[in-house]
Order: sequence, then structure tokens, then C-alpha cells
Amino acid sequence: MNTTLFRLDTAFEHDAAIDAWFEERPGPLGAIAHQWFQVMRNCGDEVREIMHDGCPVACFGDVPFAYVNVFTAHVNVGFFQGASLPDPAHLLQGTGKFMRHVKLRLESSIDNEALQKLIETAYADIKSRVENG
Repeated sequence: MNTTLFRLDTAFEHDAAIDAWFEERPGPLGAIAHQWFQVMRNCGDEVREIMHDGCPVACFGDVPFAYVNVFTAHVNVGFFQGASLPDPAHLLQGTGKFMRHVKLRLESSIDNEALQKLIETAYADIKSRVENG
């Protein structure tokens, strides 16, 4: 399926607004979100970031691949092309045409290795889409 990619043309190598966003969420849920956003930041040299729709978003250049958001009782780690990602651990939730998310709760354990793999796969997927059309 040939899909036009969503682009955020003002993404930065490092967005100070994201640091401020995390400072405003100092509790355990904020720490969880920060941990997973760091994984996104470390995916490659081409990772850029931006605040979009009120939450930190990681991009390959100007194309977003993942985000985090903190809610009252959980953290979402979301994927812009999540519907097309392989998910052997069945972590992804949602029914949208493209996006999916993983819901992280304090009282529940998560397969960290599987989530890290999802993030890395989302990055590789977007990189391939951008580079190969």
C-alpha cells in the first residue's frame, strides 16, 4: 500500500520543550515515559524530536515514528505506523487505520525487550519508507 507519510517539518535534533514537558511530570509515570522516549532518541543519528498534540514525538528526519504520553494512571508508547508493525508479544492496542499504542501501568509488568524491539522496528520501518519511497 502506497501511503503518503505524515510529516512534521519543524522537528529538532533536541527540543528543549520536551525536556520541560518531562520536568512537569516528575512522578513514576513521568519516569516511565522518559525511559522509553530515551530509547526512541537513541535509535539513530537521524532521530529528531518535536512536541506535537501535547506530547513528545520522535521522528526519522521529519517523519514521526513514535511518541509517549502520560495520563492519570498509565503511559502510552505510541507508533504512527503501528498497524503495520510485527507484534509477536501482542503489546499493541488500538484499532485505527495506522496508529497503535502500548499502555504501560504501574501495577502491570511489561515485556521490556519486546517493547524495545517494537520501538527499534518502528524506527527501521519509517527509515525504510522514507529512503525507499
